[in-house]
Amino acid sequence: MLELSNNKELPAIPSKRYFTIGEVSDLCGVKAHVLRYWEQEFPNLKPMKRRGNRRYYQRQDVVLIRQIRSLLHEQGYTINGARQKLSGEEAVVDSTQANQLSRQLITELEELLKILKGK
Repeated sequence: MLELSNNKELPAIPSKRYFTIGEVSDLCGVKAHVLRYWEQEFPNLKPMKRRGNRRYYQRQDVVLIRQIRSLLHEQGYTINGARQKLSGEEAVVDSTQANQLSRQLITELEELLKILKGK
């Protein structure tokens, strides 16, 4: 899955509800046309579509895209191999990834608490 060492080169995922394809492209280090292609290849990757077929990705989509990127680019899986690995691990989250998400959430909550205490 997504390893911490590979994650250091990618920026932290901001605390937003929805991300545009351009934002996800920057966050994951993958071009927009590649994201659209991956949507066809990976059934788990289904961003919301709104007006004019604009894509809106959620946090779990960004995490999934980072997993796909890691499998394909760092671990050398083929698209079929990555698809099989992800389908076998749909609900399983790697402990490293869970720890990273927990730390990020704690940091965001601490920042929010500082803001609230300042008022």
